Amino acid sequence: MKSSNTVWHHPQIDMSVREKILKQKSVLLWFTGLSGSGKSTLANAVEAKLAEKHYATYLLDGDNIRHGLDGDLGFSQKDRKENIRRVGELATLFVDAGLIVLTAFISPFRGDRQEIRKLLPNGKFIEIFTDCPVETCEKRDVKGLYQKARRGEITDFTGVSSPYETPVNPEISVNTKRSDLEECVDKIIKYLEKHKIIEVS
Repeated sequence: MKSSNTVWHHPQIDMSVREKILKQKSVLLWFTGLSGSGKSTLANAVEAKLAEKHYATYLLDGDNIRHGLDGDLGFSQKDRKENIRRVGELATLFVDAGLIVLTAFISPFRGDRQEIRKLLPNGKFIEIFTDCPVETCEKRDVKGLYQKARRGEITDFTGVSSPYETPVNPEISVNTKRSDLEECVDKIIKYLEKHKIIEVS
């Protein structure tokens, strides 16, 4: 529920001014995919590549966020939707600050991802689908989460007992089973260059 006693204050400095100061275009790179599909690994590698090119970035990772901002949430469908809602609001603030923001969250529901897209100006939300079969994700699972889910120790686990809604028209799709990390990073960087979000190096 939104308070009826608050008024939106319009700041003197907006996103366009901050972008000029930072000499870059801000954008939200939203990595989505099954647990074990490579979201965090890929997001970290892309951020490292952007840092090499001297872009100001910030990475929001699913596990890290649950240690603080979303530490009060569980993994029911309701809590997972709230988790993504909070992250979306936070990420849009960072985009407004002029940063290139990267997020690594399963974010299994299309509707939730679409709501975040609506928060940003056209072209500022880039959905990146880390496409990987659940069988491969399960083999990579160093935390044993899939095994626990199949034994019933974890309920509402995406890909086992809860659905993952595949993006219909993501801006970028990378197959992390067939392509290695360097190829996936290169595909994302080339997209950003092609759409003039970053300069061609």
